[in-house]
Amino acid sequence: MSAARPDLIEEAFVWACTLDVACAKPGNVSFSAPGHRMTADLFIASARAACTALTGRGTSVGERIERAVSLSMSAAGCNTNLGIVLLCAPLAHAFEAMQPTHATPTAHDARLAIRATLSRLDIADARAAYRAIALANPGGLGDAPSQNVGTEPTVDLHSAMALASGRDSIARQYANGFADVLGFGLTQLRAALDVGPVDQPRLLRAVLGTWLGFLSHWPDSHIARKHGIALARRVSDEARARHGQAERDPVELAAWDNALKRDGINPGTSADLTVATLFAAACLDPSLLRVSCALPESCM
Repeated sequence: MSAARPDLIEEAFVWACTLDVACAKPGNVSFSAPGHRMTADLFIASARAACTALTGRGTSVGERIERAVSLSMSAAGCNTNLGIVLLCAPLAHAFEAMQPTHATPTAHDARLAIRATLSRLDIADARAAYRAIALANPGGLGDAPSQNVGTEPTVDLHSAMALASGRDSIARQYANGFADVLGFGLTQLRAALDVGPVDQPRLLRAVLGTWLGFLSHWPDSHIARKHGIALARRVSDEARARHGQAERDPVELAAWDNALKRDGINPGTSADLTVATLFAAACLDPSLLRVSCALPESCM
């Protein structure tokens, strides 16, 4: 099979970002529930702005990250998708390069491709990514013992992320070859989609279930940075109680959403991991792109 088509990868990225805000995930911004001084249309605008840069064939991972974040910030005026860009830039690079031996690419093919991409990251990628992170200025970043984002990196991006992998779930993907996204995440999503025809309601339930899976298994890095690991673990406990439920009460989920947003708690890293999973799933199975979500007029 030839390398993945650029238009497919672009479509998969915007599709994944759209589903992120189409699905009402407690504590996150969605079409039906704004929060944290942001609305869903900002996320759609930044996704569209970042798309071409993030999927720029022939450009390095660092270039994609820096350019995509710059364009997103210009479009939205705030940080809506730094984590998404950090995750999806290497994935896009890997999917472009994939030459699967089978007619249909698999998660195993994707894991091999992303490892090859990560192994080629250099110090220029680190410098570009550091500039992007500084520009987005995510809340609660703080200081690191080594290779602080506020300083000039002296190691390649893969090594820099490995140093942060113990405290940040996005960095952990660089260190473990995106095992959580291409393993746990895809398994969660596919299990939810394999029980019947894939329509919009089923897809949105699968997105929510995947997000709950990430949040229940790993304390959310964004919450931990801003509010401490103890609170992040409590939110994970709340997610775990809901993850195994066959049916989830929308009224109860809305109440949880209101409570999280009232206290300024945003499980944003879990959402970023979910978007990366959706992006990978669509690149591996383009038939998913047939299930779309209608955008409100404000996002047209």
